[in-house]
Amino acid sequence: MHKIIFYIWYKFPRFLLILLLPLSGIYFIVITIRRYLLVNVFSRYKSQSNLIIVGNLNVGGSGKTPFTIWLSNYLKNSGKRIAIVSSGYKSKVTMPEKIDNNSISEMVGDESILLYEKTLTTVVSSNNRVRSTKYLEDNKYDYIIHDDGLQHYSLYRQHELILIKHDTNKNNKYLLPCGPIREPMTFHPNAQYILSNYKDNDFPGFYSKLTKIRYSKNGNLYELNDNKFLNATLVTAIADNSTLIEELETYNVTLKYLTFPDHHQFCENDIPIINECILVTEKDFVKIKYFNMDNIYILEQELIPNDKLVKLIQGL
Repeated sequence: MHKIIFYIWYKFPRFLLILLLPLSGIYFIVITIRRYLLVNVFSRYKSQSNLIIVGNLNVGGSGKTPFTIWLSNYLKNSGKRIAIVSSGYKSKVTMPEKIDNNSISEMVGDESILLYEKTLTTVVSSNNRVRSTKYLEDNKYDYIIHDDGLQHYSLYRQHELILIKHDTNKNNKYLLPCGPIREPMTFHPNAQYILSNYKDNDFPGFYSKLTKIRYSKNGNLYELNDNKFLNATLVTAIADNSTLIEELETYNVTLKYLTFPDHHQFCENDIPIINECILVTEKDFVKIKYFNMDNIYILEQELIPNDKLVKLIQGL
């Protein structure tokens, strides 16, 4: 379904989309009233720690979780005390739960486990961000980073870092449902904007690149162009796998694709029974590792920030 919606937003003739503008107008009125009430009428929770909200304005992937991992590690390596809050999206978590090595993605969410494994810092998951922030207040942190928390106005925040995917082929700037935009930029006048999938240095930004392929059983590392992956199958459940596919196709890899919706909770029957290698992202392996399959290989990525992004983060 999401592929159909994205096709309509970005491929349909613009005059057909304009027919939906009245609905976008109603949507704008609703979200404006909601924001006004949450910001100006109801009380907002203010943490004793500085809150950094990482989010995006558009529907679809923009690299929020990889960026949150990089940001957390950067600040931690700079001597700051860091904690991370995740929503546990599409999991069963309700009350705040601290992630550890025994956490299960179905219970606390795939992103929260990945955040913990890649940062080795305090990560809390729940479906209530205010409650999760209060849960962390017993320990004084320099920063509490909320992965994907932009629209949660019940939280007072010191910093908003909004990611925009740099994609010249996708230029629909309409609000939902006419386009993919959840909120206008005017809702966030003090935010810092960061371009993802961006390799220049005119604006703060970053891109991700594949580095190695890791065997799930013993951790052995392989080069991306190893002949072992000549007939691999890529299995993903992420918001947008197009950039990943484009990069893989530059190496010595002949891919078949099996694509599931973002945050899909895999069952064992979802994974094809084949002799060839199955490639998965680190985020998806969090859910697949319990199946203990012999031919699963994990794509390792590195986030590359530009100079302006590093300078921006140093100024927080």
